Amino acid sequence: MIQRSRTTGQYVFYPRVAAPGSGVADLEWVAASGLGRIYSITVNRARTGSYNIALVELDEGPRLMTRIEGVETAPIGTRVKARIAEVNGELTVVFDVVER
Repeated sequence: MIQRSRTTGQYVFYPRVAAPGSGVADLEWVAASGLGRIYSITVNRARTGSYNIALVELDEGPRLMTRIEGVETAPIGTRVKARIAEVNGELTVVFDVVER
């Protein structure tokens, strides 16, 4: 789910009481497509293993920080799809590559 302004149609992430910029307070929760593109990605390497940290631009417009599962890295612009996963005992939104 993601917030959207009823009057402007602007999508908002992270959840707020008013839309940034315009200040309109008519935000409603709507279903997100769950699809997006990798906007930025970096790989954190350690002795215990490596993992990526990515910024994904959702098809709705907002960007969110996440991880891309199943790959160490992927090209900027790669299409991804969201899912809920358990990471270190916590539920979180992660993304999987949907095209190569």
